[in-house]
Amino acid sequence: MELSDFFPFWEQLPPQEQKLLEESATPRTYKKGAILHDGTQDCTGLLLLTDGQMRAYTVTEEGRELTLFRLLPGEICMFSGYCAVSSIPFPVTVEAWEPTQVLVIPSAIYRRLMDTSLPVARFTSEMMAARLSEMMWLMDQILSKGMDSRLAALLLEECAIANSKTLHTTHDQLARQLSSAREVISRMLKYFQTEKLVSLSRGTITILDEKALRALAAGSLRHV
Repeated sequence: MELSDFFPFWEQLPPQEQKLLEESATPRTYKKGAILHDGTQDCTGLLLLTDGQMRAYTVTEEGRELTLFRLLPGEICMFSGYCAVSSIPFPVTVEAWEPTQVLVIPSAIYRRLMDTSLPVARFTSEMMAARLSEMMWLMDQILSKGMDSRLAALLLEECAIANSKTLHTTHDQLARQLSSAREVISRMLKYFQTEKLVSLSRGTITILDEKALRALAAGSLRHV
């Protein structure tokens, strides 16, 4: 992927600023589970995802991981460059959810462009607002939706991402995304299996009744 694929304002930048971004972008590869950015004290820079998946999460006071959002190829993580774009009031960790390749734009370079380019500043504000809105939606889900609805929605979203009705995942991975205990997720999945919504085998979950899952997930679906 090219830098122009990530930045809709690319054609509005003068050639010298395009060149600055191109020369500063550093490709990096991470194994599944690797930490790309660790909290607000780590100003990694902007992460442009070219391949794989990333997960941004925070840790609750109870010590559980709370997934804030996932990123797919073509998306940008700006929270990893918080010192360039904003002051984030809580630590955000970014993990390679699967083998991942990124381009890293140093925060100082992007900050310089934000200070001189209105299209860059506008794009950044819109991106941050969209992510914060997504996190507010997540908080509402946690406070007002049942775990059965949230789990059903997550299974459907994962199927859409994988383009398959069979998911290769673990109960622990699902629990980490939902900020729940693995035992809770296991019990809920067994209930889903009893109701013939899914079938379970070691390391895999297969959707059997998508229509029923969608009905259960009503109000908790985002991208499906």
